[in-house]
Amino acid sequence: MTDTTQGAVRHFLSLLDLAPEELDRLIDRAIELKRMHYAGEDFAPLRNRTLGMIFEKSSTRTRVSFEAGMTQLGGHAIFLSPRDTQLGRGEPIEDSARVLSRMVDCIMIRTFEHEKLELFAAYSRVPVINALTDMLHPCQLLADVQTYRELRGDIRGKTVAWIGDGNNMCNSYLNAARQFGFKLVIGCPEGYEPDAAILEGAKGCFEITHDPFAAAEGAHLVTTDTWVSMGQEEEKNRRRKIFGGYQVTSDMMAAADKDALFLHCLPAYRGEEVAADVIDGPQSAVWQEAENRLHAQKALLELLLIGNE
Repeated sequence: MTDTTQGAVRHFLSLLDLAPEELDRLIDRAIELKRMHYAGEDFAPLRNRTLGMIFEKSSTRTRVSFEAGMTQLGGHAIFLSPRDTQLGRGEPIEDSARVLSRMVDCIMIRTFEHEKLELFAAYSRVPVINALTDMLHPCQLLADVQTYRELRGDIRGKTVAWIGDGNNMCNSYLNAARQFGFKLVIGCPEGYEPDAAILEGAKGCFEITHDPFAAAEGAHLVTTDTWVSMGQEEEKNRRRKIFGGYQVTSDMMAAADKDALFLHCLPAYRGEEVAADVIDGPQSAVWQEAENRLHAQKALLELLLIGNE
């Protein structure tokens, strides 16, 4: 066996790594696994399987959802903090991948540079999952689409409004628009548009405006993210000024469809990117969305580790 990825190994670095029909089945499976969990059904297909969790960026929801998910599926998760492993700062990434993928059955990585994740996956014998990079956050989109499907039905053909920074979440919504067949309207300040290459790949699936109210108009789903992501702390004051008009307010939600949902990947900062009466209001589904990280990732782990067996 060589030390590069084998043909049978499937990674989840982006929503584009699965076909649209696979993603649809995965969302349905996540909903079914959630039902089974609440019904108390014993289902442990990942018994004796181990997930290695590498965190260079800290997290609450990502760690708890993956660790609890492996436990519920009968497996085990190992948490590796920035102190426990230093990708690319000492041992080469290629060597870390070669070693760790001989010891565990799947590896989840939450890091800064997307290129680091891709390099690790290229040398891993086991599936690698993107648990967030500066470029993409695909696991969150699985939870978001699951939440919409549970509450409003199929998102295909709907309009989603992204308000704020064209960051990794916005990039992931662009990929989701391609894969799930919805229209994305991005309301962002000039100079804060999403990644150019991802925009190019999503041609025909999105519009960009610098007017957040125009972006929200008629939308079936309105979503946003923090104005200051990890690693941007020194830009906090400048970003608050630039994004000041991009807070999701009740007036903005009133411009959306009457049955529109509000989602936020969390953590949220009330009074900045979202008003308290929106995130805590009746249109908000953020707590269900947060829980669905658990169930969507269980479906993903099942798919990558045992496929359609």
